Amino acid sequence: MMAKDIAYIGVNDHEIDLFEGQYVVPLGMAYNSYVILDRKIAVIDTVDARFGEEWLKNLTDQLAGRKPDYLIVQHMEPDHSANIFRFLDAYPDVTVVASAKAFQMMKNFYGSDLSDRSRVIAAEKSVLNLGTHTLTFFSAPMVHWPEVIFTWDETAHTLFSADAFGKFGALDAEDPEGWACEARRYYFGIVGKYGPQVQAVMKKLTDLPIETICPLHGPVLNEDLGYYLNLYRIWSTYGVESEGVVINYTSVYGHTKAAAEKLAELLKARGCPKVVLNDLARCDMPEAVEDTFRYGKVVLATTTYNADIFPFMRTFIDHLTERNWQKKTVGLIENGTWAPMAVKGMKSMLEGCKELNFLEPAVRITSALNAESEAQLTALADALMA
Repeated sequence: MMAKDIAYIGVNDHEIDLFEGQYVVPLGMAYNSYVILDRKIAVIDTVDARFGEEWLKNLTDQLAGRKPDYLIVQHMEPDHSANIFRFLDAYPDVTVVASAKAFQMMKNFYGSDLSDRSRVIAAEKSVLNLGTHTLTFFSAPMVHWPEVIFTWDETAHTLFSADAFGKFGALDAEDPEGWACEARRYYFGIVGKYGPQVQAVMKKLTDLPIETICPLHGPVLNEDLGYYLNLYRIWSTYGVESEGVVINYTSVYGHTKAAAEKLAELLKARGCPKVVLNDLARCDMPEAVEDTFRYGKVVLATTTYNADIFPFMRTFIDHLTERNWQKKTVGLIENGTWAPMAVKGMKSMLEGCKELNFLEPAVRITSALNAESEAQLTALADALMA
């Protein structure tokens, strides 16, 4: 629930197949927008271009004949900003409130910086009074674009958090796994690189008596907020959320897969609380990325390919390094029939990652498991459980 004079006017998208051109969203997507109905009326963000008509109808229904005074643009990604000018055609007297960088981006995307009707958020904690509601703006650069602002409604104790605290999935789709799974995949896929920036903006919110969080994707959050805030603390500091081991592997003829599965059996036999196996050629790679940030212990197992790393593993490690993956215990497994080189290649790709603890020695398979490599797997299982 939200305060009685704050209304949800967002839309659900079940037409989308890939969010941001890369994330599978089987539950669809929500593009959230809100309106504060005070003496002055403020609309917070628009929605994706394909849903402009539906969104404007939602707004009209809430306005009940009144006209808005402000459009607050927190984030300029087109899934939130695409209807700014359609909105202004309908309500030409509105003042647009945004950061200076947002107005620059408006010109880039839509050909106008709205200099004739703009109110630039020029200072941290700038205030906009609507009557009963007092709004305070916080800059949130790189969470996850540089122009982002959060809006704090002091009266309703409500934080409008732009893309932060968002998740994949339409609001009218039942998510059997609850909030955290798709929120985690969303966070590490989209925001994961910017942990320090998330930490910086969370510090600004420390003393706010937040009762409701209104993100631009996913449900409004108003119960057990400590749970969500704690997850964001863990995620943004690259901490360990869950105990367990993730085994990410690639395999050509099944021998590296057999080693990964054997290691999983050894770990389970030793009481490992959770073992996750990801075949990087077949799984949803953002899911594997999510797992690899979630758990504190990770195994990377791959074949040597052209004296380097099998392509799916190379792509996967690229996903990790570009998102500042760090603070993990890592076991490595390589397979090579005549010149195993994958461990060298994986370590080279990971050399820029902070605070990785590599377990030694790495496991070496020469084509198929044998007594020697099985003994190495056993030693790796023991090390992972130590």
